[in-house]
Amino acid sequence: MPTPTIITCALTGSADTAGKNPAVPVTPEEIATSGIEAARAGAAIIHIHVRDPETRLGSMNVGCYREVVERVRDSGIDVVLNLTTGPGARFVPGDPDPKTAGPGSTITTPERRVEHILALRPEICSLDMGSMNFGPHVFANIPAHLSKMAAHIREAGVKPELEVFEAGHIQLAAKMVADGAFDAPQLFQIVLGVPWGAPSTPEAMVFMRNLLPPGANWAGFGIGRAEFPFVALAAMLGGHCRVGLEDNLYLEKGVLAPSNAALVEKAVRVLEVTGATVATSAQAREILGLRGRP
Repeated sequence: MPTPTIITCALTGSADTAGKNPAVPVTPEEIATSGIEAARAGAAIIHIHVRDPETRLGSMNVGCYREVVERVRDSGIDVVLNLTTGPGARFVPGDPDPKTAGPGSTITTPERRVEHILALRPEICSLDMGSMNFGPHVFANIPAHLSKMAAHIREAGVKPELEVFEAGHIQLAAKMVADGAFDAPQLFQIVLGVPWGAPSTPEAMVFMRNLLPPGANWAGFGIGRAEFPFVALAAMLGGHCRVGLEDNLYLEKGVLAPSNAALVEKAVRVLEVTGATVATSAQAREILGLRGRP
Protein backbone atom coordinates (compact mmCIF):
# COMPACT_ATOMS: atom_id res chain seq x y z
CA MET A 1 0.00 0.00 0.00
CA PRO A 2 1.28 3.53 -0.77
CA THR A 3 2.45 5.59 2.19
CA PRO A 4 -0.31 8.00 3.30
CA THR A 5 0.37 11.65 2.45
CA ILE A 6 0.86 14.00 5.39
CA ILE A 7 -0.75 17.44 5.16
CA THR A 8 0.94 20.22 7.12
CA CYS A 9 -0.98 23.46 7.59
CA ALA A 10 1.14 26.60 8.06
CA LEU A 11 -1.24 28.79 10.00
CA THR A 12 -0.05 32.40 9.90
CA GLY A 13 3.64 33.08 9.16
CA SER A 14 5.26 36.37 10.08
CA ALA A 15 4.88 38.46 6.92
CA ASP A 16 2.63 41.52 6.74
CA THR A 17 -0.38 39.56 5.44
CA ALA A 18 -2.99 40.06 8.17
CA GLY A 19 -4.25 43.20 6.42
CA LYS A 20 -4.56 41.39 3.09
CA ASN A 21 -6.88 38.62 4.26
CA PRO A 22 -8.96 38.93 7.45
CA ALA A 23 -8.80 35.15 7.91
CA VAL A 24 -5.08 35.31 8.82
CA PRO A 25 -5.00 34.55 12.56
CA VAL A 26 -3.15 37.05 14.75
CA THR A 27 -3.75 36.52 18.48
CA PRO A 28 -2.69 33.31 20.24
CA GLU A 29 -6.35 32.36 20.64
CA GLU A 30 -7.03 32.92 16.92
CA ILE A 31 -3.92 30.95 15.90
CA ALA A 32 -4.80 28.04 18.19
CA THR A 33 -8.43 27.98 17.03
CA SER A 34 -7.33 28.06 13.39
CA GLY A 35 -4.94 25.17 14.04
CA ILE A 36 -7.63 23.08 15.72
CA GLU A 37 -9.97 23.70 12.78
CA ALA A 38 -7.22 22.77 10.30
CA ALA A 39 -6.56 19.52 12.18
CA ARG A 40 -10.24 18.64 12.08
CA ALA A 41 -10.21 19.31 8.34
CA GLY A 42 -7.40 16.81 7.75
CA ALA A 43 -4.05 18.38 8.66
CA ALA A 44 -1.86 15.94 10.59
CA ILE A 45 0.68 18.68 11.41
CA ILE A 46 0.20 22.37 12.15
CA HIS A 47 3.15 24.72 11.64
CA ILE A 48 3.07 27.61 14.08
CA HIS A 49 4.41 31.16 14.07
CA VAL A 50 3.09 33.75 16.49
CA ARG A 51 2.32 37.45 16.02
CA ASP A 52 2.31 40.52 18.21
CA PRO A 53 -1.41 41.19 18.79
CA GLU A 54 -0.77 44.95 18.73
CA THR A 55 1.38 45.31 15.60
CA ARG A 56 -0.05 42.13 13.97
CA LEU A 57 3.49 41.33 12.76
CA GLY A 58 5.67 38.33 13.50
CA SER A 59 6.90 37.87 17.06
CA MET A 60 9.31 35.68 19.05
CA ASN A 61 7.36 36.04 22.30
CA VAL A 62 7.62 32.77 24.23
CA GLY A 63 4.44 33.58 26.13
CA CYS A 64 2.48 33.77 22.88
CA TYR A 65 3.89 30.41 21.78
CA ARG A 66 3.02 28.92 25.15
CA GLU A 67 -0.58 30.11 24.93
CA VAL A 68 -1.04 28.68 21.43
CA VAL A 69 0.51 25.34 22.36
CA GLU A 70 -1.46 25.01 25.59
CA ARG A 71 -4.75 25.89 23.90
CA VAL A 72 -4.18 23.25 21.21
CA ARG A 73 -3.04 20.60 23.68
CA ASP A 74 -5.92 21.36 26.06
CA SER A 75 -8.46 21.08 23.22
CA GLY A 76 -7.97 17.31 23.05
CA ILE A 77 -7.39 17.43 19.28
CA ASP A 78 -4.73 14.96 18.14
CA VAL A 79 -2.35 16.93 15.91
CA VAL A 80 1.43 17.16 15.60
CA LEU A 81 2.80 20.56 16.64
CA ASN A 82 5.58 22.08 14.53
CA LEU A 83 6.97 25.36 15.87
CA THR A 84 9.09 27.62 13.69
CA THR A 85 12.63 28.73 14.53
CA GLY A 86 12.83 31.01 11.49
CA PRO A 87 12.41 34.41 13.23
CA GLY A 88 15.63 36.05 14.38
CA ALA A 89 17.58 35.58 11.14
CA ARG A 90 16.72 38.72 9.18
CA PHE A 91 19.60 41.10 8.47
CA VAL A 92 19.24 44.51 6.86
CA PRO A 93 22.56 46.37 6.38
CA GLY A 94 22.64 49.75 8.09
CA ASP A 95 23.11 53.01 6.24
CA PRO A 96 25.75 54.43 6.11
CA ASP A 97 27.50 51.52 7.93
CA PRO A 98 26.50 48.20 6.33
CA LYS A 99 28.29 46.26 9.10
CA THR A 100 25.65 47.48 11.55
CA ALA A 101 22.15 46.05 11.54
CA GLY A 102 19.67 48.59 10.21
CA PRO A 103 15.93 49.07 10.77
CA GLY A 104 14.02 45.86 10.14
CA SER A 105 16.84 43.55 11.25
CA THR A 106 15.89 40.81 13.71
CA ILE A 107 19.20 38.98 13.84
CA THR A 108 19.76 37.32 17.21
CA THR A 109 21.55 34.40 18.85
CA PRO A 110 20.92 30.72 18.11
CA GLU A 111 19.90 30.25 21.76
CA ARG A 112 17.21 32.93 21.52
CA ARG A 113 15.82 31.40 18.33
CA VAL A 114 15.18 28.04 20.02
CA GLU A 115 14.15 29.32 23.46
CA HIS A 116 10.49 28.37 22.89
CA ILE A 117 11.49 24.92 21.62
CA LEU A 118 13.33 24.11 24.83
CA ALA A 119 10.46 25.48 26.90
CA LEU A 120 7.55 23.80 25.08
CA ARG A 121 9.09 20.71 23.43
CA PRO A 122 6.87 20.25 20.37
CA GLU A 123 7.25 17.09 18.31
CA ILE A 124 8.74 19.02 15.35
CA CYS A 125 10.36 22.40 14.80
CA SER A 126 11.51 23.95 11.55
CA LEU A 127 15.20 24.67 10.92
CA ASP A 128 16.09 26.80 7.89
CA MET A 129 19.16 25.25 6.34
CA GLY A 130 20.99 28.19 4.85
CA SER A 131 21.25 31.86 4.01
CA MET A 132 19.77 33.66 1.02
CA ASN A 133 18.38 36.91 -0.28
CA PHE A 134 14.81 36.71 1.05
CA GLY A 135 12.78 39.38 -0.71
CA PRO A 136 14.45 42.71 0.14
CA HIS A 137 16.58 41.48 3.08
CA VAL A 138 19.11 38.78 3.91
CA PHE A 139 17.99 35.61 5.63
CA ALA A 140 21.13 34.68 7.59
CA ASN A 141 21.57 31.09 8.79
CA ILE A 142 25.29 30.42 9.00
CA PRO A 143 26.62 26.89 9.62
CA ALA A 144 27.90 27.66 13.12
CA HIS A 145 24.50 28.96 14.21
CA LEU A 146 22.70 26.01 12.63
CA SER A 147 24.98 23.57 14.45
CA LYS A 148 24.20 25.23 17.78
CA MET A 149 20.47 25.25 17.07
CA ALA A 150 20.56 21.61 15.98
CA ALA A 151 22.28 20.63 19.24
CA HIS A 152 19.65 22.43 21.32
CA ILE A 153 16.82 20.91 19.28
CA ARG A 154 18.23 17.42 19.83
CA GLU A 155 18.59 18.20 23.56
CA ALA A 156 14.85 18.99 23.64
CA GLY A 157 14.00 15.67 21.98
CA VAL A 158 12.44 17.45 19.00
CA LYS A 159 12.70 16.43 15.33
CA PRO A 160 13.95 19.24 13.11
CA GLU A 161 12.14 19.84 9.83
CA LEU A 162 15.00 20.92 7.57
CA GLU A 163 13.62 23.70 5.38
CA VAL A 164 15.51 24.07 2.10
CA PHE A 165 14.89 26.99 -0.25
CA GLU A 166 17.55 26.17 -2.85
CA ALA A 167 19.99 23.42 -3.74
CA GLY A 168 22.88 24.72 -1.65
CA HIS A 169 20.78 24.37 1.48
CA ILE A 170 20.43 20.66 0.79
CA GLN A 171 24.19 20.33 0.35
CA LEU A 172 24.78 21.93 3.75
CA ALA A 173 22.11 19.75 5.35
CA ALA A 174 23.69 16.63 3.81
CA LYS A 175 27.08 17.62 5.29
CA MET A 176 25.46 18.05 8.71
CA VAL A 177 23.69 14.69 8.32
CA ALA A 178 27.05 13.07 7.54
CA ASP A 179 28.53 14.76 10.62
CA GLY A 180 25.78 13.28 12.80
CA ALA A 181 23.88 16.48 13.56
CA PHE A 182 20.49 14.99 12.66
CA ASP A 183 19.10 11.60 13.60
CA ALA A 184 17.55 9.31 10.97
CA PRO A 185 15.13 9.47 9.39
CA GLN A 186 15.62 13.13 8.53
CA LEU A 187 12.67 15.30 7.53
CA PHE A 188 13.09 17.86 4.75
CA GLN A 189 10.69 20.57 3.58
CA ILE A 190 11.30 21.80 0.02
CA VAL A 191 10.18 25.43 -0.22
CA LEU A 192 9.57 26.79 -3.72
CA GLY A 193 8.69 30.22 -5.04
CA VAL A 194 10.11 32.46 -2.30
CA PRO A 195 12.03 35.41 -3.79
CA TRP A 196 14.95 34.69 -4.34
CA GLY A 197 15.04 30.98 -3.82
CA ALA A 198 14.25 28.06 -6.11
CA PRO A 199 11.28 28.68 -8.41
CA SER A 200 7.88 27.01 -8.24
CA THR A 201 8.45 24.63 -11.12
CA PRO A 202 8.13 20.85 -11.38
CA GLU A 203 11.74 20.70 -12.52
CA ALA A 204 12.92 22.45 -9.35
CA MET A 205 10.98 20.09 -7.10
CA VAL A 206 12.29 16.99 -8.87
CA PHE A 207 15.85 18.32 -8.87
CA MET A 208 15.79 19.15 -5.16
CA ARG A 209 14.11 15.88 -4.23
CA ASN A 210 16.84 13.99 -6.06
CA LEU A 211 19.52 15.74 -3.97
CA LEU A 212 18.10 14.60 -0.63
CA PRO A 213 20.06 12.10 1.48
CA PRO A 214 18.95 8.47 1.03
CA GLY A 215 16.14 7.43 3.34
CA ALA A 216 15.02 10.95 4.20
CA ASN A 217 11.35 11.84 4.47
CA TRP A 218 10.34 14.97 2.63
CA ALA A 219 7.52 17.35 1.89
CA GLY A 220 7.30 20.18 -0.58
CA PHE A 221 5.17 23.16 -1.46
CA GLY A 222 4.90 26.18 -3.71
CA ILE A 223 3.73 29.53 -2.44
CA GLY A 224 0.82 31.57 -3.80
CA ARG A 225 -1.01 30.20 -6.81
CA ALA A 226 1.40 27.24 -6.96
CA GLU A 227 0.05 25.86 -3.68
CA PHE A 228 -2.50 23.33 -4.92
CA PRO A 229 -0.69 22.12 -8.07
CA PHE A 230 2.26 21.30 -5.82
CA VAL A 231 0.06 19.40 -3.36
CA ALA A 232 -0.61 16.97 -6.20
CA LEU A 233 2.95 17.01 -7.51
CA ALA A 234 4.59 16.37 -4.14
CA ALA A 235 2.28 13.41 -3.50
CA MET A 236 2.90 11.98 -6.96
CA LEU A 237 6.67 12.25 -6.40
CA GLY A 238 6.45 10.33 -3.13
CA GLY A 239 6.51 13.28 -0.74
CA HIS A 240 4.16 15.03 1.63
CA CYS A 241 2.54 18.45 1.26
CA ARG A 242 1.86 21.78 2.95
CA VAL A 243 -0.84 24.40 2.61
CA GLY A 244 -1.96 27.32 4.76
CA LEU A 245 -2.38 31.06 5.05
CA GLU A 246 1.36 31.51 5.69
CA ASP A 247 2.01 30.52 2.09
CA ASN A 248 -1.12 31.48 0.17
CA LEU A 249 -4.09 33.77 0.89
CA TYR A 250 -6.44 32.49 -1.83
CA LEU A 251 -8.73 29.49 -2.15
CA GLU A 252 -8.89 30.02 -5.91
CA LYS A 253 -8.20 32.85 -8.32
CA GLY A 254 -9.72 36.04 -6.94
CA VAL A 255 -11.31 34.29 -3.94
CA LEU A 256 -9.69 34.88 -0.55
CA ALA A 257 -9.45 31.76 1.59
CA PRO A 258 -11.98 32.02 4.43
CA SER A 259 -9.82 29.93 6.78
CA ASN A 260 -6.89 27.59 7.06
CA ALA A 261 -9.40 24.75 7.33
CA ALA A 262 -10.76 25.63 3.88
CA LEU A 263 -7.27 25.32 2.39
CA VAL A 264 -6.78 21.96 4.09
CA GLU A 265 -10.16 20.73 2.85
CA LYS A 266 -9.18 21.62 -0.70
CA ALA A 267 -5.83 19.85 -0.30
CA VAL A 268 -7.69 16.74 0.87
CA ARG A 269 -9.84 16.86 -2.28
CA VAL A 270 -6.77 17.30 -4.49
CA LEU A 271 -5.06 14.30 -2.88
CA GLU A 272 -8.17 12.16 -3.16
CA VAL A 273 -8.41 12.97 -6.88
CA THR A 274 -4.84 11.72 -7.34
CA GLY A 275 -5.66 8.52 -5.47
CA ALA A 276 -3.56 9.39 -2.42
CA THR A 277 -4.60 8.57 1.14
CA VAL A 278 -4.45 11.39 3.69
CA ALA A 279 -2.39 10.55 6.78
CA THR A 280 -3.75 10.85 10.28
CA SER A 281 -1.59 12.39 12.99
CA ALA A 282 -0.88 8.90 14.35
CA GLN A 283 0.26 7.75 10.91
CA ALA A 284 2.39 10.89 10.54
CA ARG A 285 4.18 10.07 13.80
CA GLU A 286 4.92 6.55 12.58
CA ILE A 287 6.09 7.70 9.14
CA LEU A 288 8.36 10.43 10.50
CA GLY A 289 9.65 8.53 13.53
CA LEU A 290 8.36 11.06 16.06
CA ARG A 291 8.57 10.54 19.79
CA GLY A 292 4.83 11.03 20.33
CA ARG A 293 2.73 13.53 22.24
CA PRO A 294 4.16 14.88 25.52
